[in-house]
Amino acid sequence: MARRAARPETGSIELTPAVAEAMRAELAAVADRTVLAIIEEVPSYENALSGSMGATIRSAVQLALGTFLDLASRPGHSIDAPALAPALEGAYRLGRGEARSGRTMEALLAAYRIGARVSWRDMSRTVVEQGMAAEQVSRFAELVFAYIDELSAASAAGHTDELESSGRVRTRHLERLARALLNRAPADAVVAAAERADWDPPATLTAVLLPESQVGTVLTQIDPRTLQPTEDLPEVVEGETLLLVAGSGAPAARAGLLRTLQDVPAVVGPAVPWLDAATSHDRALRGRALGLAGLVDSEEHLAEIVLGADPGGLADLRERVLAPLADLRPSTVEKLTETLRSWLLHQGRREGIAEELFVHPQTVRYRVGQLREAYGDRLEDPRFVLEATIALAGPLGPPT
Repeated sequence: MARRAARPETGSIELTPAVAEAMRAELAAVADRTVLAIIEEVPSYENALSGSMGATIRSAVQLALGTFLDLASRPGHSIDAPALAPALEGAYRLGRGEARSGRTMEALLAAYRIGARVSWRDMSRTVVEQGMAAEQVSRFAELVFAYIDELSAASAAGHTDELESSGRVRTRHLERLARALLNRAPADAVVAAAERADWDPPATLTAVLLPESQVGTVLTQIDPRTLQPTEDLPEVVEGETLLLVAGSGAPAARAGLLRTLQDVPAVVGPAVPWLDAATSHDRALRGRALGLAGLVDSEEHLAEIVLGADPGGLADLRERVLAPLADLRPSTVEKLTETLRSWLLHQGRREGIAEELFVHPQTVRYRVGQLREAYGDRLEDPRFVLEATIALAGPLGPPT
């Protein structure tokens, strides 16, 4: 149990057997009135204390008050008596249970304050009716409220410990879920991991790579089901964080995400079904490899991403396409290469080629003639046209 503040010192009282017996006779009624007051004044408990739960709480209140009377009936004993330990342990367990039930610390402490007020009102009436001296009534009040303080402190400690413990456990489960998604674990294993984490799967997940310094701000503006893997990911560079952003799959949701990130130097993968999150992560990594500044929407750079997927293969393809020009002078190779690319993009339209290259149409005619001499009928071969279009789609320098 969590460590609590030191208990207040209170003097002992003389609680006669007659007074104690009269108070015990009232315990059930006091417990009922306490529960009713809590239901009336603390909205969180309106439905929680009905049925079997209400009976359990009434029994707990009676037990706590009965333990108090046992302590108060012992001459020379205060709330520091060893017999208090079971009551404190019960209060601690109550606090943990309230946290698991989703009720806040504020609701729990409010219930204790109301319980203290109702208990003192009823018990003080009984001791006065039994003729307890004013000085003893005052000491009795101190003991009542010190006892309630001890119980509420124990429950608060249990509530805090449960939240911290359950939070750590859930964080570990969410981390394992994210890892399973990124490692493309079997679907049934991923679904089981989501259930263990008490995570409600969204329609889609979108991988976003962004600076660590921006994560806190972004998280406040997106779906709380978003996953944030914190374990080291070899593909994520220092100072960078990966988010798997939960979404509905609707185009408007992606547009909203991009608006949220508009001032963030982030790379955004595609929105994919949540079980395919690794696909979005891979695309985001390829988008980052483009070296573009600012916000990079991978969906707007698919051609560049595809071309950059295998730099070595692209270089080999370009070398093969340009092989017929290998024996020409470098300056001629450069001019014919840019003419071939423009010829492919403009589907042979001489005016478009001339406009793009800033040359006269007659120059285009001359260069295309050189290309036909070098390539022959291959310029009409659909397979060669496809390979040449891919090979020359990127920068004309060596592929990076």
